[in-house]
Amino acid sequence: MSTPLTDQDLVRYNRQIILPDFGEEGQKKLRQATVFIAGAGGLGSPVSIYLACAGIGHLVLVDYESVDISNLNRQILHWEEDVGEKKVVSGNWKLKRLNSTLDVTPHATRVTAENVGVLLDGVDLVMDCLDNMESRFILNETCFRKGIPFIHGGLRGLMGEVTTIIPGDTPCLECLFPRSPERTEPFPVFGATAALVASLQVLEAIKLLAEFGELLTGRMLYIDGKQMQFRSIRMKKNPQCRICGGGV
Repeated sequence: MSTPLTDQDLVRYNRQIILPDFGEEGQKKLRQATVFIAGAGGLGSPVSIYLACAGIGHLVLVDYESVDISNLNRQILHWEEDVGEKKVVSGNWKLKRLNSTLDVTPHATRVTAENVGVLLDGVDLVMDCLDNMESRFILNETCFRKGIPFIHGGLRGLMGEVTTIIPGDTPCLECLFPRSPERTEPFPVFGATAALVASLQVLEAIKLLAEFGELLTGRMLYIDGKQMQFRSIRMKKNPQCRICGGGV
């Protein structure tokens, strides 16, 4: 049984609650949710901020890196004074001051095949805010096994992409991105592109958790910021996928 919203909740989230499709029940569902944010960088920063603003009850923030001055053009959760600090420590401090009712569990670790099962215990939704495919594939496989929805976001320069993966229903990440040797060199990133992709990820998260609206399930939304064009492409399961086998 859900706990009633407080008077402060009703005021704080009023502009969300007055949306007919969302209402008080939607707000309660957000407060009861635990969302895993993989990465506290360019995507993870605005994702965590807007989830905290929306009233998510519990965020699990995972990132093993420390803040570098080269991060500050896009990683808005971190400031000049945070350079050298672990990103999850910097992020936890900011998020708790943004919303004191928020519960944050920070993990200064890399997502690995050995720890991912424990990290995802009790999680309702995973936000893919990573910049490497190896960790994404590990998360994808574990989400499929545990039945946890997975919202993927990616970007490069002025280009971005977003899709929502529901295990057993939609193509999984490995259906969409075959494994290949990973590049390690830096790639171009603008903060505004990260903010746009992250905002779309958060909209998907809110709709999924509150159970309203149409999701990007089975579709990849591609964003071309240079030409300011958006395209939604239908994605198909790969019958030879080693994770989901292309089946339901």
